[in-house]
Amino acid sequence: MPAKPTTGILSILKTAVVNALIALVLFSLMVGIRTEAGSDGQLTYWMRFGELASLVAVVFGGSIVIELLRQWIGPSGTEKLVPPAVQSGMAFVGRFLAPALLIFALLVPVIFYNQRYILDLAILVLTYVMLGWGLNVVVGLAGLLDLGYVAFYAVGAYSYALLATNFDWSFWICLPLAGILAALWGVMLGFPVLRLRGDYLAIVTLAFGEIIRLVIINWQELTGGPNGVPGIPRPTLFGIPLDNSDDGLAARLGIEYSPTHRIVFLFYLILALALLTNWVTIRLRRLPIGRAWEALREDEVACRALGINTTTTKLTAFATGAMFGGLAGAFFATRQGFISPESFTFQESALVLAIVVLGGMGSQLGVALAALTMIGGFELFRGLETYRMLVFGMAMVLIMIWRPRGLIGHRAPTVYLTKAKAISSDLVKEGHG
Repeated sequence: MPAKPTTGILSILKTAVVNALIALVLFSLMVGIRTEAGSDGQLTYWMRFGELASLVAVVFGGSIVIELLRQWIGPSGTEKLVPPAVQSGMAFVGRFLAPALLIFALLVPVIFYNQRYILDLAILVLTYVMLGWGLNVVVGLAGLLDLGYVAFYAVGAYSYALLATNFDWSFWICLPLAGILAALWGVMLGFPVLRLRGDYLAIVTLAFGEIIRLVIINWQELTGGPNGVPGIPRPTLFGIPLDNSDDGLAARLGIEYSPTHRIVFLFYLILALALLTNWVTIRLRRLPIGRAWEALREDEVACRALGINTTTTKLTAFATGAMFGGLAGAFFATRQGFISPESFTFQESALVLAIVVLGGMGSQLGVALAALTMIGGFELFRGLETYRMLVFGMAMVLIMIWRPRGLIGHRAPTVYLTKAKAISSDLVKEGHG
């Protein structure tokens, strides 16, 4: 017997009321009460009932809408909601999405040449795209939850900064060295956690990231401690500086100097590093080590049963991801010209991990779209101030509800049989192939 409509309506209202009560409790301290330090040094506070009521009403109405959509769509709602023609159109668009994004990225400096803010934002987005692709090797391909990825980012940045300032080495010499040193630290992290998995692995990697940050803060003779490392050299174009000197690129080309030249050069530099990260990752996925990462991600016990050396597999995953993080850190140091421990906190690791998870673990395109959405979205909602993190928290919850595997979930194996292969009748019990 089908359920009565009244029972369904009461169930929806009950769920909406419960969600509204939970929102009331959570938002009462986050939004309902505003505190500030008064002129006399005492804490003053005031209530914001109108804004609190608006948020609770939004949660109540949104819960009703979500429950109605769930009932209308049903358990097999994908085919009902999206017609076959629309699905084929979306697949056609998906094939050309990555090339379109690449072409747009190449034309960004041309389109927005006179808009310094957009160029700086594009460089920041590409930096996080590269970090996301590096962490995607560890989390998305090998299935190892790493909460201390910012440690390799810091190792790469400080390696370049110290080598460039103390030995006067160029960016192109220090860049691969920063990646190698970060990879070595990745191996050093991998050895103690070979037998760990899941939550225990996450705790150890989180502790590793904090250890690196504390060492940077306290080893003042080497790292400068809280004061950081100033005066980091800028990169050159084959030894030609991009400044206003007589030996600069503009003077040699006979064109008028503009500070935007260096910004455009940095944009194409990080774009090249990000594309290199993407290309290497795609190539590695098709090699035996890439297939071993995927086997480790799916089932470590079965991976051992197949004779795969899980020790080597884990260490290579940590080293590869750490190397890309170190390269991104070296670029960050040369772009900023100054680094300090405040740039390498746990919040950075959490942000990069959120990009990988929301984009879809194992999906290169999904990570790029998630980085563009999150980093660009942070700037888009910067004017909201108080509600910016609240908006993004709600957006992440909604994505995890509707797309639990991320925007573009990709768990398909790299190598598989495209055609069914018949086997000999002698090998099957039924007597036919």
